Amino acid sequence: MAEIDDDLTAEAGSDLVFEVLDASRGERLDRFLAQSVPALSRTRLKSLVLEGVVTIDGVPAEDPGQKLKQGSVIALQVPEAEPAEPLAEAIPLEIVFEDADLVVIDKPAGLVVHPASGHQRGTLVNALLAHCGTSLSGIGGVKRPGIVHRLDKDTSGLLVVAKNDFTHKGLAAQFADHGRSGPLVRAYAALVWGVPDRKLGTIDAPLDRSSSHRDRMAVVRPGKGREAVTHYQVEARYMGASGAPVASLVTCRLETGRTHQIRVHMAHIGHPLIGDPVYGTGFKTKTSLLSEADRAAVEGFSRQALHARELGFAHPRSGEELLFESALPQDFEALVQSLAVSVK
Repeated sequence: MAEIDDDLTAEAGSDLVFEVLDASRGERLDRFLAQSVPALSRTRLKSLVLEGVVTIDGVPAEDPGQKLKQGSVIALQVPEAEPAEPLAEAIPLEIVFEDADLVVIDKPAGLVVHPASGHQRGTLVNALLAHCGTSLSGIGGVKRPGIVHRLDKDTSGLLVVAKNDFTHKGLAAQFADHGRSGPLVRAYAALVWGVPDRKLGTIDAPLDRSSSHRDRMAVVRPGKGREAVTHYQVEARYMGASGAPVASLVTCRLETGRTHQIRVHMAHIGHPLIGDPVYGTGFKTKTSLLSEADRAAVEGFSRQALHARELGFAHPRSGEELLFESALPQDFEALVQSLAVSVK
C-alpha cells in the first residue's frame, strides 16, 4: 500500500487516499483498509464501505471483500461520529485506573455491563458515557465506550473499557489471544460447594448453548462448541456442622473467556458456586450441612459468589504491563469470614 496524503490521520471529516502497490494486489478491500487505517476497526471499515464512503478509482465500492488491483487508488472519507447511544447517566463508578485511552472499573454486583432487552438504562455503559464525556472518540462511528470483555450482572470485580478504536483493537487482540503470548491475567475468587479432589487442577471442557435451556451454557462433547479452559487452585476449605468439608474458596484463572465459563465449569466438576441461581440450584440442600450461623450467611447471600480479583494486560499504546487487584466486596468478605470460623 502507499499513502498519497502526506498527513494521514483518521480524524472525522478527513479524506484518506491510498495507492495499491504490487504487494497488496489481490487483497480484500476491508483487510487493506484495516492495515492502512489502524485507528478504525475492521468491522467499522466494512460498514463504511457499505455506506458508500469508500471509492476505488473514483467509483463507490460496494463489496468489502472486493479484491484489489495494482495501481488502484482507494479513497475513504471518515464521517463525523454520531451522538452517543444509549443515553449517558450519572451513575457512581469506582475507578481503579484511567488515562486518555482506557479506564479500569471495579464493578459492583448488580450492575449490568451493556444495555440489552430488559436493561436499557442503569448499565455500566450508561455510566461510562456520562463519566468519559468528550474523551470518547467514536471515530467514524457511534460515540461509546469499547466493551472488550464482560462480567455477569451479579459478578463483581475488575473490568477494562477502551475509550477509542485504537485501544479497543489492541485490548481485543490480547483477549482473543487468551494471554498465551502476552501478559493478560484474569483471576477470580469463587466460593464453591464441596472441595475439589486436587488442590490444583485444570478444567478443559468446550462450552455451547444448552440444547434444553437456550439462556444457559453447557459443557458439550470435544469437537463441539468453543474451547474453554479454566485453571483452579483451592485456597481454603470450610467445615460443616459435622466437621466434614462442605465448601471451599477457589481461585480460578481463565485461559479462555466464554460466557458463564467459571460457573459452568465448576458445576461440571461437581462444585457449583454458592448462590448461583442458574447452575447451582441443585445444591441448595447443602445448607443443611452448615452451622446455623453459616446457613444464615449463605441464605442471605443474594448472588453467585464470584469476584474478578485480578486483571492484567499490556497497555495498547505504551506497551506497559499493568496489573490491578481488587479486594473482596463487603458481602463476599462477610460470607468468607462467617465460613472461615471453621476453616481447616
